Amino acid sequence: MTAYFGRRYALSASHRLHTAALSSEGNKAVYGKCSNPNGHGHNYVVEVLVSGAVDPETGMVVHLTELDEVVHAQVIDRFDHTNLNLDPLFLNRVPTTENLSKVIYALLKGALPTGELVHVRVEETENNFFECSGE
Repeated sequence: MTAYFGRRYALSASHRLHTAALSSEGNKAVYGKCSNPNGHGHNYVVEVLVSGAVDPETGMVVHLTELDEVVHAQVIDRFDHTNLNLDPLFLNRVPTTENLSKVIYALLKGALPTGELVHVRVEETENNFFECSGE
């Protein structure tokens, strides 16, 4: 039987949605006010869902503190209070929240102490969320 464990984390980061492939007018048409040269920020909520067998000794899919250590080392410590545009993982991709969720998924995939990463969900605003469940 497979069980699931989900955990939520918070991080704050800024970004500018802009691509060199478009002119200033083109970027404004695609990204609107999110293409502001000064950027803007979000208080993101990152949800990580892990699946696996329940360990008969601990009764858990993954140990909470071990999951926290991995998520903090791979994601929170890297992105919290930063400008996403300056991170090497975003040098050749627009730091949309879609891409942020893909990057977080890739950073966590294979880094978990136990269990399998099912999905990463990133809430950008009260109304917008993005989910990645594959590579």
